[in-house]
Amino acid sequence: MSNDPRETARAAEAQAALDRVKRDSESLLGSSMGRAAEHFSGGDAPDGDKIELWGRRIGRSLSLLGVIVLAYWLGHQLKIW
Repeated sequence: MSNDPRETARAAEAQAALDRVKRDSESLLGSSMGRAAEHFSGGDAPDGDKIELWGRRIGRSLSLLGVIVLAYWLGHQLKIW
């Protein structure tokens, strides 16, 4: 490696860009999965209300199943599979 200050600056800038990409890609996936897990577990239900909690869990699970079934049906109708 040479001791050229321009090359050192370019290397530092490239490393900083790689660090930002790594940080942003991890936070995007991690935060999305965390929000989805909290959503489907019924984390926004009132405390102490077990019926409301299980009702939200069941309703959200059924809605996810419905989206999957509708996506499959659409693919079948369009002859994708």
